[in-house]
Amino acid sequence: MNKNLLSFAILALAVVILVVNIWKPGSTESQKDTTAPSGESVETTEDIPGAKLSSLREGAEAPDFELTTLDGQPAKLSDYRGQKVILNFWATWCPPCRAEMPHMQNFYEEHKGDGVEILAVNLTSMDKGRDAIEEFVNEFGLTFPIPLDEEGDAGTTYQAFTIPTSYILDENGVIIKKIVGPMDENMMKDLTGVK
Repeated sequence: MNKNLLSFAILALAVVILVVNIWKPGSTESQKDTTAPSGESVETTEDIPGAKLSSLREGAEAPDFELTTLDGQPAKLSDYRGQKVILNFWATWCPPCRAEMPHMQNFYEEHKGDGVEILAVNLTSMDKGRDAIEEFVNEFGLTFPIPLDEEGDAGTTYQAFTIPTSYILDENGVIIKKIVGPMDENMMKDLTGVK
């Protein structure tokens, strides 16, 4: 009898957790339309104190951020306007990220003069520390910018809950495509339109 009661309690708790995590209230207080600088309507969420999360759908303007790179340089997303951007979110402990990095480095070396930039944002607040990041960068010989998301804000804004997560942005900072999972060189070429 006690095993059945315990099993039922665990099942009920799991159902409650599931309902709480997927239920989204449809009230107009938690979501409202705003206008992006481009003039198009963008949905924002204000139920997180102090945060406004823009829509990350294809065709929306990518939310701007400013981080410091591993080598101490400022990296502001809007400074890359005029170039296509592969905006990648990763961590050193992530096996698919490890598999993707050689492809990203090869793509970068081959196409860095073709109007395409890679910003590989390390999810530093969830990673193993600066030494592990530097060791990873040295191991793979990475030469593209590595912004450090030390507070976790950029990763949260860009919903990088499964990594690697990448966004392909056009020259105007508009999201062309979101990719969850690793990419290879051919995929990067296809998504950015370089030859």
